[in-house]
Amino acid sequence: MKSKLAQLKEMTTVVADTGDFEAISQYSPEDATTNPSLILKAAQMPTYKSLVDDVVSDVSMQNLSSTEQLSLCMDKLAVGIGQKIIQVVPGRVSTEVDARLSFDTERSIIKARQLIDLYQQAGIGKDRVLIKMASTFEGIRAAEQLEKEGINCNLTLLFNFTQAAAAADAGAYLISPFVGRILDWYKANTDQQDYSPDEDPGVQSVTRIYNYYKQCGYNTVVMGASFRNIGEITELAGCDRLTISPNLLQALDDDFGSLERKLDASSTGSKIYYSLGNESAFRYELNDDPMATEKLSQGIRSFIADQIKLESWLLKANK
Repeated sequence: MKSKLAQLKEMTTVVADTGDFEAISQYSPEDATTNPSLILKAAQMPTYKSLVDDVVSDVSMQNLSSTEQLSLCMDKLAVGIGQKIIQVVPGRVSTEVDARLSFDTERSIIKARQLIDLYQQAGIGKDRVLIKMASTFEGIRAAEQLEKEGINCNLTLLFNFTQAAAAADAGAYLISPFVGRILDWYKANTDQQDYSPDEDPGVQSVTRIYNYYKQCGYNTVVMGASFRNIGEITELAGCDRLTISPNLLQALDDDFGSLERKLDASSTGSKIYYSLGNESAFRYELNDDPMATEKLSQGIRSFIADQIKLESWLLKANK
């Protein structure tokens, strides 16, 4: 009998949600995703010590201001970890733009180009990389321009249908609709604490987005993210992709029960009607969803905090 992880791989592309390439090697996913929080953890692992030392040494020798050196250090470290990950996955790695640029379209575009340039200097084509940005209005507009340049994007911190519709309309290569963080919000803000997998509000959100995309014929890939338990994952079996942390990959690999396909492009249920509005409508609809508004803001703040922690750690490593 196959494990649930093996069964899942037969219907969904499995992505490792970690910066630890040794953990990635263990579960043989197709792709891997990173973010500032994961990079912070990975950079402090003994496995990456030589990479950190090389990055700091290389950047310190360049004729740049201290601010420019720190920025380049951060980019080179993210790309260096991405480069190691690419050695153990056949597909792509997602590398995130500085979350402090989440509300700046032009600077997000510039940073994305810089990251792609560093990958290309390392001999890695842009077809192996996804640029991650928050699903703010500005982030979606940046992705729209980058896609026209052949730079594929992963729009993350996506919590509601309006964000998803706007991302697909912009031609984003991939979205990462969150599951577990939506569940967290409902547990914290309602009286209900226990949810079966099919009642899970995060699962329901991703299911609706997936069905809408397939009904409309969008090419944008739906990659469920941010899972709290394997029930959420198995309820989304059949989704285009699922990015899963190592501990949940292990739980799936240890479970030899049968796994049923839940999402299917040929069977998407009742027609979903939605009319995508302009910028004002996007902002209004996002603001009208307290869960999405709060979790998007919280997610950006959290990534920024870890970005700053990593910068502080690098400055100490450079002394």
